[in-house]
Amino acid sequence: MARAQQDTSPDTQDHDLDNTDAPVDSGSTHRAEIDGLRAIAVLAVVFYHFGVPGFGGGFVGVDIFFVISGFLIGGILWREHQATGRLALGAFYMRRIRRLAPAYFVMAFAVLAVGSLILLPSEFRETGKGVIAATVYLSNVLFFRQSGYFDGAAEDKVMLHTWSLSVEEQFYVFLPLLFLLFARNRQAILIALAACFALSLLSSVTMTYRAHTAAFYLFPFRAWELLAGVGLAIMTIERPELWRKHQAFSWAGLALVLASVVLVQAGSGFPGWQVIVPVLGTVLLIANGQDDNWVNRGLSLRVPVLIGWISYSLYLWHWPVFTLTKYLQGQYSGPAETALWIAISFTLATLSWRFVEQPVRQTRRLSNWALLVGTAAASLSALMLSWAIYQTDGMPKRFDEQAQVHIAATGDFIQDFSRCYRPEDGDLEGLEICPIGPEDDSPTLIVWGDSHVRAYFEGLDQAAHEAKRSGLVIWRAGCAPLFDIEKEESAATQAQDAACYAANVQIRSALQNMPKLRDVVLVGRWAYYASGRGTGSDAHNTIRLRSDVLGPMTQDALVAKALAATVDEIALLDRDVFVLRQPPEIAGYDAGRVARALVHGRLTPQLARRLGQITVTNATQRAAGAAVALEQSGAQILDTWQWFCDPFLCDAVQNGVGQYFDNNHVTNSAARRMREVFYPVLTRHAR
Repeated sequence: MARAQQDTSPDTQDHDLDNTDAPVDSGSTHRAEIDGLRAIAVLAVVFYHFGVPGFGGGFVGVDIFFVISGFLIGGILWREHQATGRLALGAFYMRRIRRLAPAYFVMAFAVLAVGSLILLPSEFRETGKGVIAATVYLSNVLFFRQSGYFDGAAEDKVMLHTWSLSVEEQFYVFLPLLFLLFARNRQAILIALAACFALSLLSSVTMTYRAHTAAFYLFPFRAWELLAGVGLAIMTIERPELWRKHQAFSWAGLALVLASVVLVQAGSGFPGWQVIVPVLGTVLLIANGQDDNWVNRGLSLRVPVLIGWISYSLYLWHWPVFTLTKYLQGQYSGPAETALWIAISFTLATLSWRFVEQPVRQTRRLSNWALLVGTAAASLSALMLSWAIYQTDGMPKRFDEQAQVHIAATGDFIQDFSRCYRPEDGDLEGLEICPIGPEDDSPTLIVWGDSHVRAYFEGLDQAAHEAKRSGLVIWRAGCAPLFDIEKEESAATQAQDAACYAANVQIRSALQNMPKLRDVVLVGRWAYYASGRGTGSDAHNTIRLRSDVLGPMTQDALVAKALAATVDEIALLDRDVFVLRQPPEIAGYDAGRVARALVHGRLTPQLARRLGQITVTNATQRAAGAAVALEQSGAQILDTWQWFCDPFLCDAVQNGVGQYFDNNHVTNSAARRMREVFYPVLTRHAR
């Protein structure tokens, strides 16, 4: 998601206010059709986020903005460099600050103020981190690094939209440096730009399928979109005669852009090759923007131009409005309420443009030095305040004691993985492994499984130290510790599914080459694998398992057969095999959702308590397929249910402490409390 980069917003007489940032081609100093193009981009993003039907690919509005940014900024720098042989970087960056900083800081401080009233501590802490990252232009890096299995939903991240601002701000550093690096050779600049464009495009398409989150968030894989605009600007300046204006180009560009907004699919295939469509459409529209045709006349009408003027502020404000209202209410009541919050976003954007953006840009009284000092002060204030929020763990004392149990559980999964590493050679090369217990070069225990292993990690490590037994933990989210099984999971990409199978093949081989290994513990969300879907709050998650080796059968039977075969194969290596029985799944519980509803008055304490409970009968029914698999596995079973259930009821809260942070993963507190479950394994061959 990106902001509009209009450096030349017209006043009410449609005259340009900042000719230094004017469009770079010959002709009028103001390109009204680019404002209209901004309107399409920002409306696509806003309507997509608010769930308006027909805008399934509206997130491509970001890519439209990237091209516009590259066109405007690239043209400014190219013309200046060719005219003077140098770049006035001080003036360039002061224009950027004057254009972008005031509205950003108003939005950021408003988010922190509202967040202090309604956000739970864990979300408030993460919002503070987001403000820090956005203020230093690294929020895209932050959200890339946070894209792990236990990361929160996108709509819980109030500052998520700033990732694209950081991409563009990194572009403001990259492009001038590239110009300066090849300052003495015009041809070298063009070759460098073309090389960077090609390398970025190819790597983006490749990395989309190998490392999707990197391709989505990080500047090197998005740079080609901005460079497409830069290349267009340079061509328009240097060789305008190469472009023959014709209305067909504008119609084709508009068709590509609108088709992208409607048809491009979110998920593991984006950005990839799909993003070429909106980028090409935007290039055609800008290149043919001064042709007198119906498309350009439509884009230049008063309404789209006005929306284009406020597009930066609208982008800044719409996402916090969406996330905070959804956070507060849980969901919108219908189209009328959705329309209301969109209207409020427009109102805030208009006020921001009129009373923040425009006064700072128009005034002659605010010198560059004063602006620089003011921006530095605002930056320091935002950083200090956000750091205080982060250091106090989101200021948990803001809410009453009734909600504290569930609030504490929402953040009780953060762990210290500083000992984890990826071997650069050997049988486990490239896999992330995490030592537990005393340091030992030859661990005799391996705990292998999915994200449930990660949830137990603190308890495992503590128990291993107590038993003086060293071991290794190997885990991969959504990846059952089974041989000869392939998966297709709705919550994973194709590459992640393939990586799961490849990792299990590698682990299979490694187990045969570890002579000192004595015990193996298999940990998984067995009910999920046996049934093929989640339950309750994650019932939308599905997983399909298959095996070319074991043959076709029902999924619960396949899990049972694969588990038994895996246990047998490991046992034949003279290892003892244990399988951890998955704790009961509490279908309707999610610590974060319950805590929010409780503190905002949507739940009574009694109902919140009931959501965290399930009868033993219902829990047993959910685990039926998994129970058969464990019984037939031939492994020694480590039972967990006694830590969560009495003869009739299983409870997510034990002795006033939250034991689950969603409906199937335990908290660190639970992992430490139930660590004795692992004692029968850990004490067998302890030193």
